[in-house]
Amino acid sequence: MSDLSRKRDRDRLAPRREPYWQRLAAGAYLGFRRGPDTWIARYRSRDRKQYYQSLGEALDYDEAKRAGEAWLSQLAASPVKAMQRGTVRVALEAYLAHLRQQGRGNTAAEVEGRYQAVLWPDELAGTALESLTYDDFVAWRERLRVGRLNRSVNRQVRAVVAGLNRAHRLGHVGNPTAWRIEPLTDDVDDGGETAVMLTPDQRAALIAAAGSFAADFLRGLELTGARPGELAAATVADFDGASLKLSHRKGRSGKLRARYVTLSSEGVRFFKSQVRRKLPATPIFTEDGVQLWRRHKWARAVNAGVLAHNRKARGKLRIPPEASAYSFRHSRISELLQLYGIDPLTVAQQTGTSLAMIEKAYFRFIPSAMKEKLEAVR
Repeated sequence: MSDLSRKRDRDRLAPRREPYWQRLAAGAYLGFRRGPDTWIARYRSRDRKQYYQSLGEALDYDEAKRAGEAWLSQLAASPVKAMQRGTVRVALEAYLAHLRQQGRGNTAAEVEGRYQAVLWPDELAGTALESLTYDDFVAWRERLRVGRLNRSVNRQVRAVVAGLNRAHRLGHVGNPTAWRIEPLTDDVDDGGETAVMLTPDQRAALIAAAGSFAADFLRGLELTGARPGELAAATVADFDGASLKLSHRKGRSGKLRARYVTLSSEGVRFFKSQVRRKLPATPIFTEDGVQLWRRHKWARAVNAGVLAHNRKARGKLRIPPEASAYSFRHSRISELLQLYGIDPLTVAQQTGTSLAMIEKAYFRFIPSAMKEKLEAVR
């Protein structure tokens, strides 16, 4: 597939008999023959028969696209009839509605939290999807990079790309090549800092400075080393009195993987207090007693706690401004390795990560005696 919307890109195409194709919708394509520089439309029906229509020459992209859509709309059961035009936000809201229709309400809530934090306030959200360009999308990503690590930016971009791809398949008019960009180089691979670590005193201070609901949530992160998203999704039924079941989608497949985190006696007491008098399907932690925690909400709660504490704190008691909810997970993992001497295999299993990631991100926290064990396992 090619991006035919730019004349300079079309001029670089090698002349050939077979057209270069750009997908407009499911089964609908716009073609360009380099050489004679003519346009053609193609439609593949449900029985997989192919239909073609010449659109003429000396047309610019917009003219050819309109002519192609006009022909396609005349065909029986044409997918173009369901095509919708709107902004990037309208397309992504359609994606969120699709997730909820598929019974994936928790996923929709998590993704919507990402969009609220990194996209809704940005000018990109109001851009017409069909006029969105590659440069527009890259410019948004550059704005997103301010104050964020590359791997964090990549995570947010993937969430938006997934939404736009699905919206396009649902009939929203746009050019997927506009948002098909290469990921940024991972900070870890470049040897950059992987996380902000907090001391026990700093964590206690941040919990004390946070609101009551946020304080409970952060304490849960401290005791489990969980990812904020997976702890936010945990329900009362996931706590069996000794361990906590956590689930996380990993890898490109997005497969949901569950694990059981063994709790200390202190952790057991804490979670018993959190689930008391709650129904099994009730989330253990909420923003306000009702609403599930959303990514942008816990980020704001942590930032507010850091600011409140640092107004009075001095020296080592100050909390790094870059601290986040993830800092509780990173600190837990590093302390299990460094202070308590728990072997990396067990830490990996308890926190839902891999030996490779532990070696990459936390190697400096593994005692020298553990390094030999890690190499032997590998």
